[in-house]
Amino acid sequence: MARLQQFYREKVVPDLIKKFGYSSTMEAPRITKITLNMGVSEAVSDKKVMDHAVSDLTKIAGQKPVVTKSKKAIAGFKIRDGVPVGCMVTLRGVRMYEFLDRFVTIALPRVRDFRGISSRAFDGRGNYNIGVKLLSDDERKSRKTQERGVRVFRSSGAEIKV
Repeated sequence: MARLQQFYREKVVPDLIKKFGYSSTMEAPRITKITLNMGVSEAVSDKKVMDHAVSDLTKIAGQKPVVTKSKKAIAGFKIRDGVPVGCMVTLRGVRMYEFLDRFVTIALPRVRDFRGISSRAFDGRGNYNIGVKLLSDDERKSRKTQERGVRVFRSSGAEIKV
């Protein structure tokens, strides 16, 4: 069991039950999944960029992402139907808690000019979105460095009104 998952079950859930008067532990809100999404618009012109994005997301998430393809052609963006435009991975269970633990304790404090996360990123249904820019190891070694954005989406079953 992951460290964060054990903390949640042993400390957080009993406190939530006391505070909100839940009759069962199943009523307490919990995280159901974390989705990592990386849009790679440069992959339209260069196929190697998608391979690097997939390897970066594999290193971050610990499992191989799914390559997402365009649903329809858009002439303004020079995208045809069925062209790879991004990659995504969904984490559940132990991997989800391990990723969330590493993300909160290691990755977020290392973000440049980090001033905390916004409470306004909740959508009212318990979902939370945060975007992070990253530089991969391959790009740091090469001459031209390019930042890629990763969208982290946390989903839970609870309705949160902020």
